[in-house]
Amino acid sequence: MEIKKNLKIFFLIVSILIIILFFYILLSKNETNEISEVIEKNEIIYNSNIIENVEYKTKDLDGNEYIVTALQGEIDFSNSNIIYLTNVRAIIKLKNSNNININSDFGKYNIENFDTIFSKNVLITYLENKINGNYLDFSYDRNSMIISKNVIYTNLENILKADVIEIDIKTKDTKIFMHESTKRVNIKSKNLNDNN
Repeated sequence: MEIKKNLKIFFLIVSILIIILFFYILLSKNETNEISEVIEKNEIIYNSNIIENVEYKTKDLDGNEYIVTALQGEIDFSNSNIIYLTNVRAIIKLKNSNNININSDFGKYNIENFDTIFSKNVLITYLENKINGNYLDFSYDRNSMIISKNVIYTNLENILKADVIEIDIKTKDTKIFMHESTKRVNIKSKNLNDNN
């Protein structure tokens, strides 16, 4: 009888150990899955595709060329056609005209349609003309540049301040305006003695 009682206790203890072991394995598996999910989510957040010394070129049917370079580019994870650029330089080489140069601290370039947003310390130079601003929307398809936010245009004779300057790249037609109808574009002639 003693042997039967000891066997029952032994099987009871083994059964309890098996149940505990089963739950331990099950719980540790769930924790591992949860940890894996957290790691995967963090990888999505923290991974980046950084490209050094970026250069993109395109040419239209008329022979005009658009070249964008940057010290660094980072591919947008939500849209792989978008590249965020740092220390940006662009040249628009027009077949029957002088080059237009663009510099800015940052840029957002679309590799599909070549549209580029230049931002912070934007400088456009064309012959003796300079345009400074904080934001430039360049569209290759529209053949236009829209410069806005603290826009200052200078040439050999004038200094002009406006909210927006819109330029057709091919025809050079230019629209200069303010956002509010009550404000006016400020044009000042340069003094011959002025060093600006």
